[in-house]
Amino acid sequence: MIWIKRPRRFAAAAITAAAALLLAGCLLTPGKFASTLDIRKGGAFTYTYDGEIHLLALSKLAQMGQGAKAEEAFTAFCADDDTFEQRDCTPEEEAEQRQAWDDGAAARLVKKDQEAVAMRAMLGGIDPADPAAAEELAARLRRQAGWSRVNYKGDGLFDVRFALSGKLDHDFVFPTLEGFPMANFFVTATRRQGGTVRIDAAGLVSPAGTNPFQAMMMGGMMAGAAEEATRVAAEAGEDSVTPPVWPVTEGTFTVTTDGEILANNTDEGAATGARGKTLAWMINVRTKQAPTALIKID
Repeated sequence: MIWIKRPRRFAAAAITAAAALLLAGCLLTPGKFASTLDIRKGGAFTYTYDGEIHLLALSKLAQMGQGAKAEEAFTAFCADDDTFEQRDCTPEEEAEQRQAWDDGAAARLVKKDQEAVAMRAMLGGIDPADPAAAEELAARLRRQAGWSRVNYKGDGLFDVRFALSGKLDHDFVFPTLEGFPMANFFVTATRRQGGTVRIDAAGLVSPAGTNPFQAMMMGGMMAGAAEEATRVAAEAGEDSVTPPVWPVTEGTFTVTTDGEILANNTDEGAATGARGKTLAWMINVRTKQAPTALIKID
């Protein structure tokens, strides 16, 4: 029996799965931040976000992808039929495997191109391997209404200031990224029938708190992919790859309103002040429930 080693398949599969998890809800994550939402009777609102936003696909995920896509040197691999232990290949076996490897060169090249296209599509056409990618994304954000500060700090981390006022006669979500086919939202305000607004801030809470199983899966796949990508990169004479570190989430989310608070999941309920009622949430990596509230404004 001839066993042909295909280690790069694991790296590619792990990176694909990690990217799928990002698209499912982790493409954007907050770092340290302060966020506020003020809603008045009649629907007037102001939303602010001041702090860090982490785009994981611009950091180590891109590096891992590049390492896993590096061309691996051909290595013949054979195992004993009974013990399954590795053994030396015969000249005939090695020649057969080398021929199969050479025959698959075109298919491997096509697959690399497909993976690169998929990554760029995930980022709205931006190539994460391009050194100018971060500034291109920052420029996109600066031209969108509300973004008064967008500074790139490196390793996928942006320091931003966002403030936008309007009227809630439609749903509101933050953030939105021009040209991105899909991205998770930090905060949503959904207008309901009967003059109420449902507020959810699921994206402000780290997945490690709300979904530890997902965080564990992500960490395991990232580490495994990085290990394999490092091995392949080393064979190609390139630098090693380290798995991405999940950004630390720490901040506050505050809702103020002169409307009627029908429901909320704060620890201590609403406080009364000059601006009406205030709901406040302290958020960190141990936060298990995302902030939510239901407010009647009509």
